[in-house]
Amino acid sequence: MKSEEAFPVVDLFAGPGGLGEGFASLRTENGNPRFESAVSVEDEQHSYRTLHLRHFLRGFSGNGFPDKYYRYLSGAITIDDLYNEFPDQKAIADRTAHRISLGPDNHETVRSLIAEELNDHPRWALVGGPPCQAYSLVGRSRMMGDPEFEEDIRHFLYREYLEIIADHAPPVFVMENVRGLLSAKIKGESVIDRMLDDLIKPGVALERESSDLRYKLHSLSEDGLPGLETDPKRFLVRAEEFGVPQARHRVFIVGVRSDIDVRPRTLRRHEPPSVRETIGSLPAIRSGLSKGRDSFSDWQIAISGIDTEFVRRELNGMECTGSLSDAAEIRLDKPPPALERKSTRYPDEPDAKHDVFDGIRDPNLDFLEGHEARSHMRSDLRRYAFAATFAAITGKSPKLADFPNDFLPTHSNVALGRQGKMFSDRFRVQLPDRPSTTVTSHISKDGHYFIHYDPAQCRSLTVREAARLQTFPDNYRFEGPRTAQYHQVGNAVPPYLARQIAEIIADILDRMDEAGA
Repeated sequence: MKSEEAFPVVDLFAGPGGLGEGFASLRTENGNPRFESAVSVEDEQHSYRTLHLRHFLRGFSGNGFPDKYYRYLSGAITIDDLYNEFPDQKAIADRTAHRISLGPDNHETVRSLIAEELNDHPRWALVGGPPCQAYSLVGRSRMMGDPEFEEDIRHFLYREYLEIIADHAPPVFVMENVRGLLSAKIKGESVIDRMLDDLIKPGVALERESSDLRYKLHSLSEDGLPGLETDPKRFLVRAEEFGVPQARHRVFIVGVRSDIDVRPRTLRRHEPPSVRETIGSLPAIRSGLSKGRDSFSDWQIAISGIDTEFVRRELNGMECTGSLSDAAEIRLDKPPPALERKSTRYPDEPDAKHDVFDGIRDPNLDFLEGHEARSHMRSDLRRYAFAATFAAITGKSPKLADFPNDFLPTHSNVALGRQGKMFSDRFRVQLPDRPSTTVTSHISKDGHYFIHYDPAQCRSLTVREAARLQTFPDNYRFEGPRTAQYHQVGNAVPPYLARQIAEIIADILDRMDEAGA
């Protein structure tokens, strides 16, 4: 039986709040929230500010967000003006969103905070993902020569998550991490095997005197009996199989306390919208120029200097050569008129119909925030134009071996990339008729892996486009400078996926009474 009471949720390592947003957006048939944010903890300053603002907005119930929030998005008022206008909602955010570094020094503070907010509530959920860079495949490849790698604190922050489990014995928890966790090792020992063993017996893992607490671990994507013999790969969730317009593969582990005889349902597979369906309605804009003057005419000159005869010669023998050079000439010589680097025009509803858009679009929004192109070097503009044109003609993103020699970067490992030995896809176009590749925090460094599919725009994705591919609502404001905004988007759990997970967790909590817990 579904409860009309909102279940408390505690969100650790919350980032900008993607996982919490999904839980908060789940509603009953009567429109009441199924979960309420009891405690969210994040240390990074910009992510925390984003998280705090979202908690503030959750203080408004029934009629949506106030008009002054939309004025804040447009820059008409400051965030202090907004908070001063609504002190009650600001107090809610101050009470539930906390900037705290999880670790031994703050363990007692966090323990007391959670205990106070839960107030012995029997049905609640713990969610979160310990920082994952040390487990990422790219991160590990870069750190293997570092003698301090195996001592990196990021390997062990999951034990802080474990401490919270042991302290509060949640009926159910969800732990998220990167795919690289499945193959990571420390001193020759499998990290995931150790984690699974610890999560099953948290008290034993922490050498607590009272160590009877036990959990059954479940996969969200595959049916199967929980237990020590479970293949860790069963915990992998491929987001594009569950409606997210992005090929994002992450580990999700659901733990149900052993006294609760409930087996969770699994996620329901359904098709995602494509990149074009998700971001194609956003206004066309141009990239910026990182050096020298930056005007529309300067930009046109920078990208129109592609010698199509040169391209044809360089690609001699390729079946698509003629079409490619012709398309480049047509598309780059005639970009849309008066193209600007930024647009605040909120677009019409996408033609495509998909549940994901119900959570993205806001009918009260009349200002598009975060849709400004970053600046690029002129040489990269030409590479982006070529790559996007190549993708439009061939249906695939080019490898370095497909680029004309004069378009290649001067990096020392380009020759190896041309041979397919490393980073051969240094420039990656997000193909319009498929889900995107994984939006990662690397998008904050440069846009090479996130090239817009439209050759005429000749740019990488904006923060708002990346946020849409992550299924964040268009009214979701990411605080801090643009680099920090990209980083927050790339590290987050897609809210649309999180809402589906929340449905499964709510069902477990609903069925606790039936299970006699």
